[in-house]
Amino acid sequence: MAAISPSKTLMSFTVLFVALCIFPHINAHPPHINGGKTRHYKFNIQMKNVTRLCHTKSMVTVNGKFPGPSIFAREGDRLLIEVVNNVQHNISIHWHGIRQLRSGWADGPAYITQCPIQTGNSYVYNFTVIGQRGTLFWHAHISWLRATVYGPLIIHPKLGDNYPFTKPYKEIPLIFGEWYNGDPEEIIKQALLTGGGPNVSNAYTINGFPGPLNNCSAKNDTLKVRVVPGKTYLLRVINAALNEDLFFSIANHSLIVVEADAVYVKPFRADTVLIAPGQTTNLLLETKSRFPRANFFMAASPYITGTGKFGNSTVAGILEYGNPGRKFPVFKPTLPALNDTVFATDFASKLRSLATRQFPANVPVKIDRRFFFTIGLGTTPCDRANVTCKGPKGAKFSASVNNVSFVRPNTALLQSHYAGKSRGVYGSDFPVYPTRWFNYTGTPPNNTVVSKGTRVEVLPFGAGVELILQDTSILGAESHPLHLHGFNFFVVGRGFGNFDPENDPKNYNLVDPVERNTVAVPSGGWASIRFLADNPGVWFMHCHFEAHASWGLEMAWLVLDGNLPYQKMLPPPNDLPKC
Repeated sequence: MAAISPSKTLMSFTVLFVALCIFPHINAHPPHINGGKTRHYKFNIQMKNVTRLCHTKSMVTVNGKFPGPSIFAREGDRLLIEVVNNVQHNISIHWHGIRQLRSGWADGPAYITQCPIQTGNSYVYNFTVIGQRGTLFWHAHISWLRATVYGPLIIHPKLGDNYPFTKPYKEIPLIFGEWYNGDPEEIIKQALLTGGGPNVSNAYTINGFPGPLNNCSAKNDTLKVRVVPGKTYLLRVINAALNEDLFFSIANHSLIVVEADAVYVKPFRADTVLIAPGQTTNLLLETKSRFPRANFFMAASPYITGTGKFGNSTVAGILEYGNPGRKFPVFKPTLPALNDTVFATDFASKLRSLATRQFPANVPVKIDRRFFFTIGLGTTPCDRANVTCKGPKGAKFSASVNNVSFVRPNTALLQSHYAGKSRGVYGSDFPVYPTRWFNYTGTPPNNTVVSKGTRVEVLPFGAGVELILQDTSILGAESHPLHLHGFNFFVVGRGFGNFDPENDPKNYNLVDPVERNTVAVPSGGWASIRFLADNPGVWFMHCHFEAHASWGLEMAWLVLDGNLPYQKMLPPPNDLPKC
């Protein structure tokens, strides 16, 4: 081996140092070099008989569990998760909120970053947790399999690092979902065929249980959490429900909000919190100083802004003190009304980044690319011969971003991009602004038909991006939880009505805005987000209401490689699934 001259070594170091000074946001190390542990997990995708609400059904699970197993890691750890598909459905798994720096091959959305794992095949998701700690979750990312295939993904701080709040006595994950007596795959299949809205779930669940407030819910269908007096517990709350925002409260207890979407926030007290599908919230629960001789419901109910069908039920678990054999009265919290947008707005306004030296809010100030996206529901013509579809005016429900309803390709966008074979797979001409202007939150236009296509928006590496997400009232205004893969973003502004480009930016919070991966765009309003395009690859953005995603409220960003070695995507793994 030839010797390396000191002068060349010094020159290389100097070039790297200058590059890092010029581009301080750029990751200085490849994902696998960080000193963390390598943790191995195995997910067997298998059918399992599960009984809830007096109904037993065979459903898709991970390792026979509903919800699936928890993933635990520390910041800096590498995760190798082997997924083996033993069912007749294709499968893919998304690690929701993990930034996947340069490792888009492990992101998981089917036909976006990978082809799905087919029956009898397996795939190892290989990624490293870089610069993140907190509560996230994982879930299936194909069709409606997320209804049963999901679980917590908990990232602890590095050894020696502390929480910026009171050290909890114990940590408790609480993950919300939905229970369908029928098969969710058949439900969405029928809805897409007829063009109408899908049937709603029969109950919401907490850690897989619908609780005692639902009809025909057995005693063992209730989650019970036992606590002791005078302690502080960390509740890791996750909304994995398919189609509903949820209010959450614990009777006779207040909560302290300390984290949102795995990012610490300025702590504040709340009797009730609101959490949209795709969002996570960490809460400190301070138990009563003395044994209260009572138990307390931990309850959640939906927040509804749209005009469609929804599940109007309440899920509850029980927070119990002391001996579970004793019978004590159970107190129930008072949750906000179904349509309490005043509460929703006030709660969102309280979320602020810590913005400290240790946990800064690095809000992009220099904006290179600005976008304005309208989001909402529309229609497509009925394509069933001699049959009237069940959507509005005999058409089919559809959904779109800037009037483009996303069409899933037959091969993965990322694979096509990496191989230089995008022709016929996707177009790179996604509209930067709406194709037609109208009063977005006023009287709906007569024409509700949306276009269809597979189109992406291309970003140069390192671009500062500002994106306005504008709700529309075409088929009724509604809050939409928009999730962006591959990035966290800052919510610098929110409001109602149509976004005013002259006046609304004057009120942006560029000091300590909340940093998230999923934002609930206000019903009949808008949200402004900013992010730095420092992660090369193809990154999905979509509504986390599964019905809306199925109707096409989705799009993708293509972030190009940068010039430096560590600004480029890693090559695909050898076991990457094929379509």
